[in-house]
Amino acid sequence: MKICYRFFGGFLDTQENWLNQMAHKGYRLIKTGRMSYEFEECQPGEYQYAVEFVAQRSFKSEKEYRHFLEELGYKVFYKNANLNFSAGKVRWRPYSRGLGQTSTNPGSYNKELFIVEKKNDGKPFELRNTNVDKANYYKPLRNAWLTIAVMAFAFTIWEYINKGFISSRAIGFLALGILCSIPIIKYQKRISSFLADSNIEE
Repeated sequence: MKICYRFFGGFLDTQENWLNQMAHKGYRLIKTGRMSYEFEECQPGEYQYAVEFVAQRSFKSEKEYRHFLEELGYKVFYKNANLNFSAGKVRWRPYSRGLGQTSTNPGSYNKELFIVEKKNDGKPFELRNTNVDKANYYKPLRNAWLTIAVMAFAFTIWEYINKGFISSRAIGFLALGILCSIPIIKYQKRISSFLADSNIEE
């Protein structure tokens, strides 16, 4: 057994690439923790992994989706996108819809991601078949980063108004907002590209 400690937060592509690199080296994921990944040895390249953002879903929708993936023969692990260790919390997710806007512990709290495993059959591992579905998947991801960026910029302005000068905290909030703009732009490009491709297909 091999245990690795990593925290990828909301950087799904980085986490997915790392898991597939581990599989390529002959390690299959068997358990996840808040910062830990446990592996067992397997044939190199025997498995493939996809990391799926599910924080926008309600608890019921998330359970149904997991059941659907498992019926397709995939193995699904829960993974957190934050490092909150407290219990009995309720979190508001403004980038979600309906019941998905609140997450509780126990419930969907600290289960913002699915790590989906499939046996490598030589085909690309894609959970969505149409370009519209792919575009719709990336919208909540973009909105999650957008929420953080807007709040960071709002705190920057508030700090400046409150202090009357650009403090170190204002600079910190501004830097956070700028950093969050990078994944926003990346996901928006993917959304635009998939929507453009869907229009061509029509």
